[in-house]
Amino acid sequence: MKKILLVFSLSLFLFTANSQTLADIAARADSSVVQIEVIEKRNLGIGDPGKFEKAEGLGSGVLVGKDRIYILTAAHVVIDATKIQVIFTDGTTIGALIRRIDRTSDVAVLQLDRPMNHLPAATLGDSDKMRIGDDVFIIGSPLGISHSVSKGIISGKHTEYNESNNNRAMEFFQTDASINKGNSGGPMFNMKGEVVGIISSILSFSGGFEGLGFAATSSIAKEILQQKGRIWFGTDVLALSPEMCKLLNVPQEGALLVQSVTDSSPAYFMGLKGGYLYVTIGDKKILLGGDYILKFDNIQLNSRENIEKLWDYLNSVDKGHKYVITIYRAGEIKKLSWILN
Repeated sequence: MKKILLVFSLSLFLFTANSQTLADIAARADSSVVQIEVIEKRNLGIGDPGKFEKAEGLGSGVLVGKDRIYILTAAHVVIDATKIQVIFTDGTTIGALIRRIDRTSDVAVLQLDRPMNHLPAATLGDSDKMRIGDDVFIIGSPLGISHSVSKGIISGKHTEYNESNNNRAMEFFQTDASINKGNSGGPMFNMKGEVVGIISSILSFSGGFEGLGFAATSSIAKEILQQKGRIWFGTDVLALSPEMCKLLNVPQEGALLVQSVTDSSPAYFMGLKGGYLYVTIGDKKILLGGDYILKFDNIQLNSRENIEKLWDYLNSVDKGHKYVITIYRAGEIKKLSWILN
C-alpha cells in the first residue's frame, strides 16, 4: 500500500512540476507576443471609384530579431491594412509598416516605427526537429482576449508545392491547440519557448474551433525574414489568361489586373489605380476598373511563364532599384516608376 501511495505521490509531483514548467515558459515567452490592430479600406464595387468602406481587423504577432524592430505575423491579417498598430504586453502601442509578405505561406514581416529595446525578442526554433506528437503552446488574442495561452500537440506536418511560385515547397504544422479568430499571426512555441510556427488558419465547418489548426513553420518564416525580396507593393492583383485578356480588350495575351491599392503603399505613391465595379465572369468574381500591368521592368507579362518569372525577380532586387511599370489604363499605355527603399 505504501508503495502504491509513493508512486501516486511521485506521479502527482511530476504532473505539478510539468504544469509549473509550462507556466514559467509561457510567462517568459509572452513578453515577445503582440496584439495587432488594423484598419482596412475597400471599394464597395458598385461602380463608383470614390465609394469605400472601412473595416477593423485583429490579429497577433511576435517580436523577433536582435534589432527588436521586426514582427512576424500572418499575411492575411495585414495585407489590406491602411493602418497597423502593434500593442505590447506593457501597453506600449507602436505603428508599423509591412516590410515583406508571402501570400502562399501566409507570413508577413512588419517593421516597427521604432525598436522595442526594453522587451525581449523571441527565439526562432528549428521546426525541422519537431515531430508529430510533440507538445506545443500558442499565445495570441482569440476573440480579442489578449495574451491567451492554449496547449496542444503537433498533429501533422504537411508540405505543398506551389506551381505559381517556382514549385517552392511550403510547410505547415497541423495542431489541436485551441485557435480562434484573433490568434492568426500569433506564435506557436515548443516546450523550450522557441517559436516553431506562425498561426495561419483553422479548418472549421461550424465557424468555431474544431481541433484543426494550421501554422506556417519557423523555417519558412526565417526564409522570409532573411530575404531581401518579397517586397510588399500594396496591391491585390489577378493574373489574367489569354482568354480573359481578349475578353477585356487587353493589348497582349497576359497581364496583372489591379483590383485594389492600399493607401500609403508603394503602389499608391506610384499612382496605380484599383477597381470599383464587381462583375462575375464564369465562376470568377472580379473587381474591374483598375489598371492592367503589362510589363514590370524588362519582364513582359504576356504569359504564365513570365508572370512566374516576375515573382523570382522581385526576390532578387536590391534597395535603391528603380522599378518601371508599364500599364494599360482607359485605352492608353502609360509608364509608372518607384524606387525601392
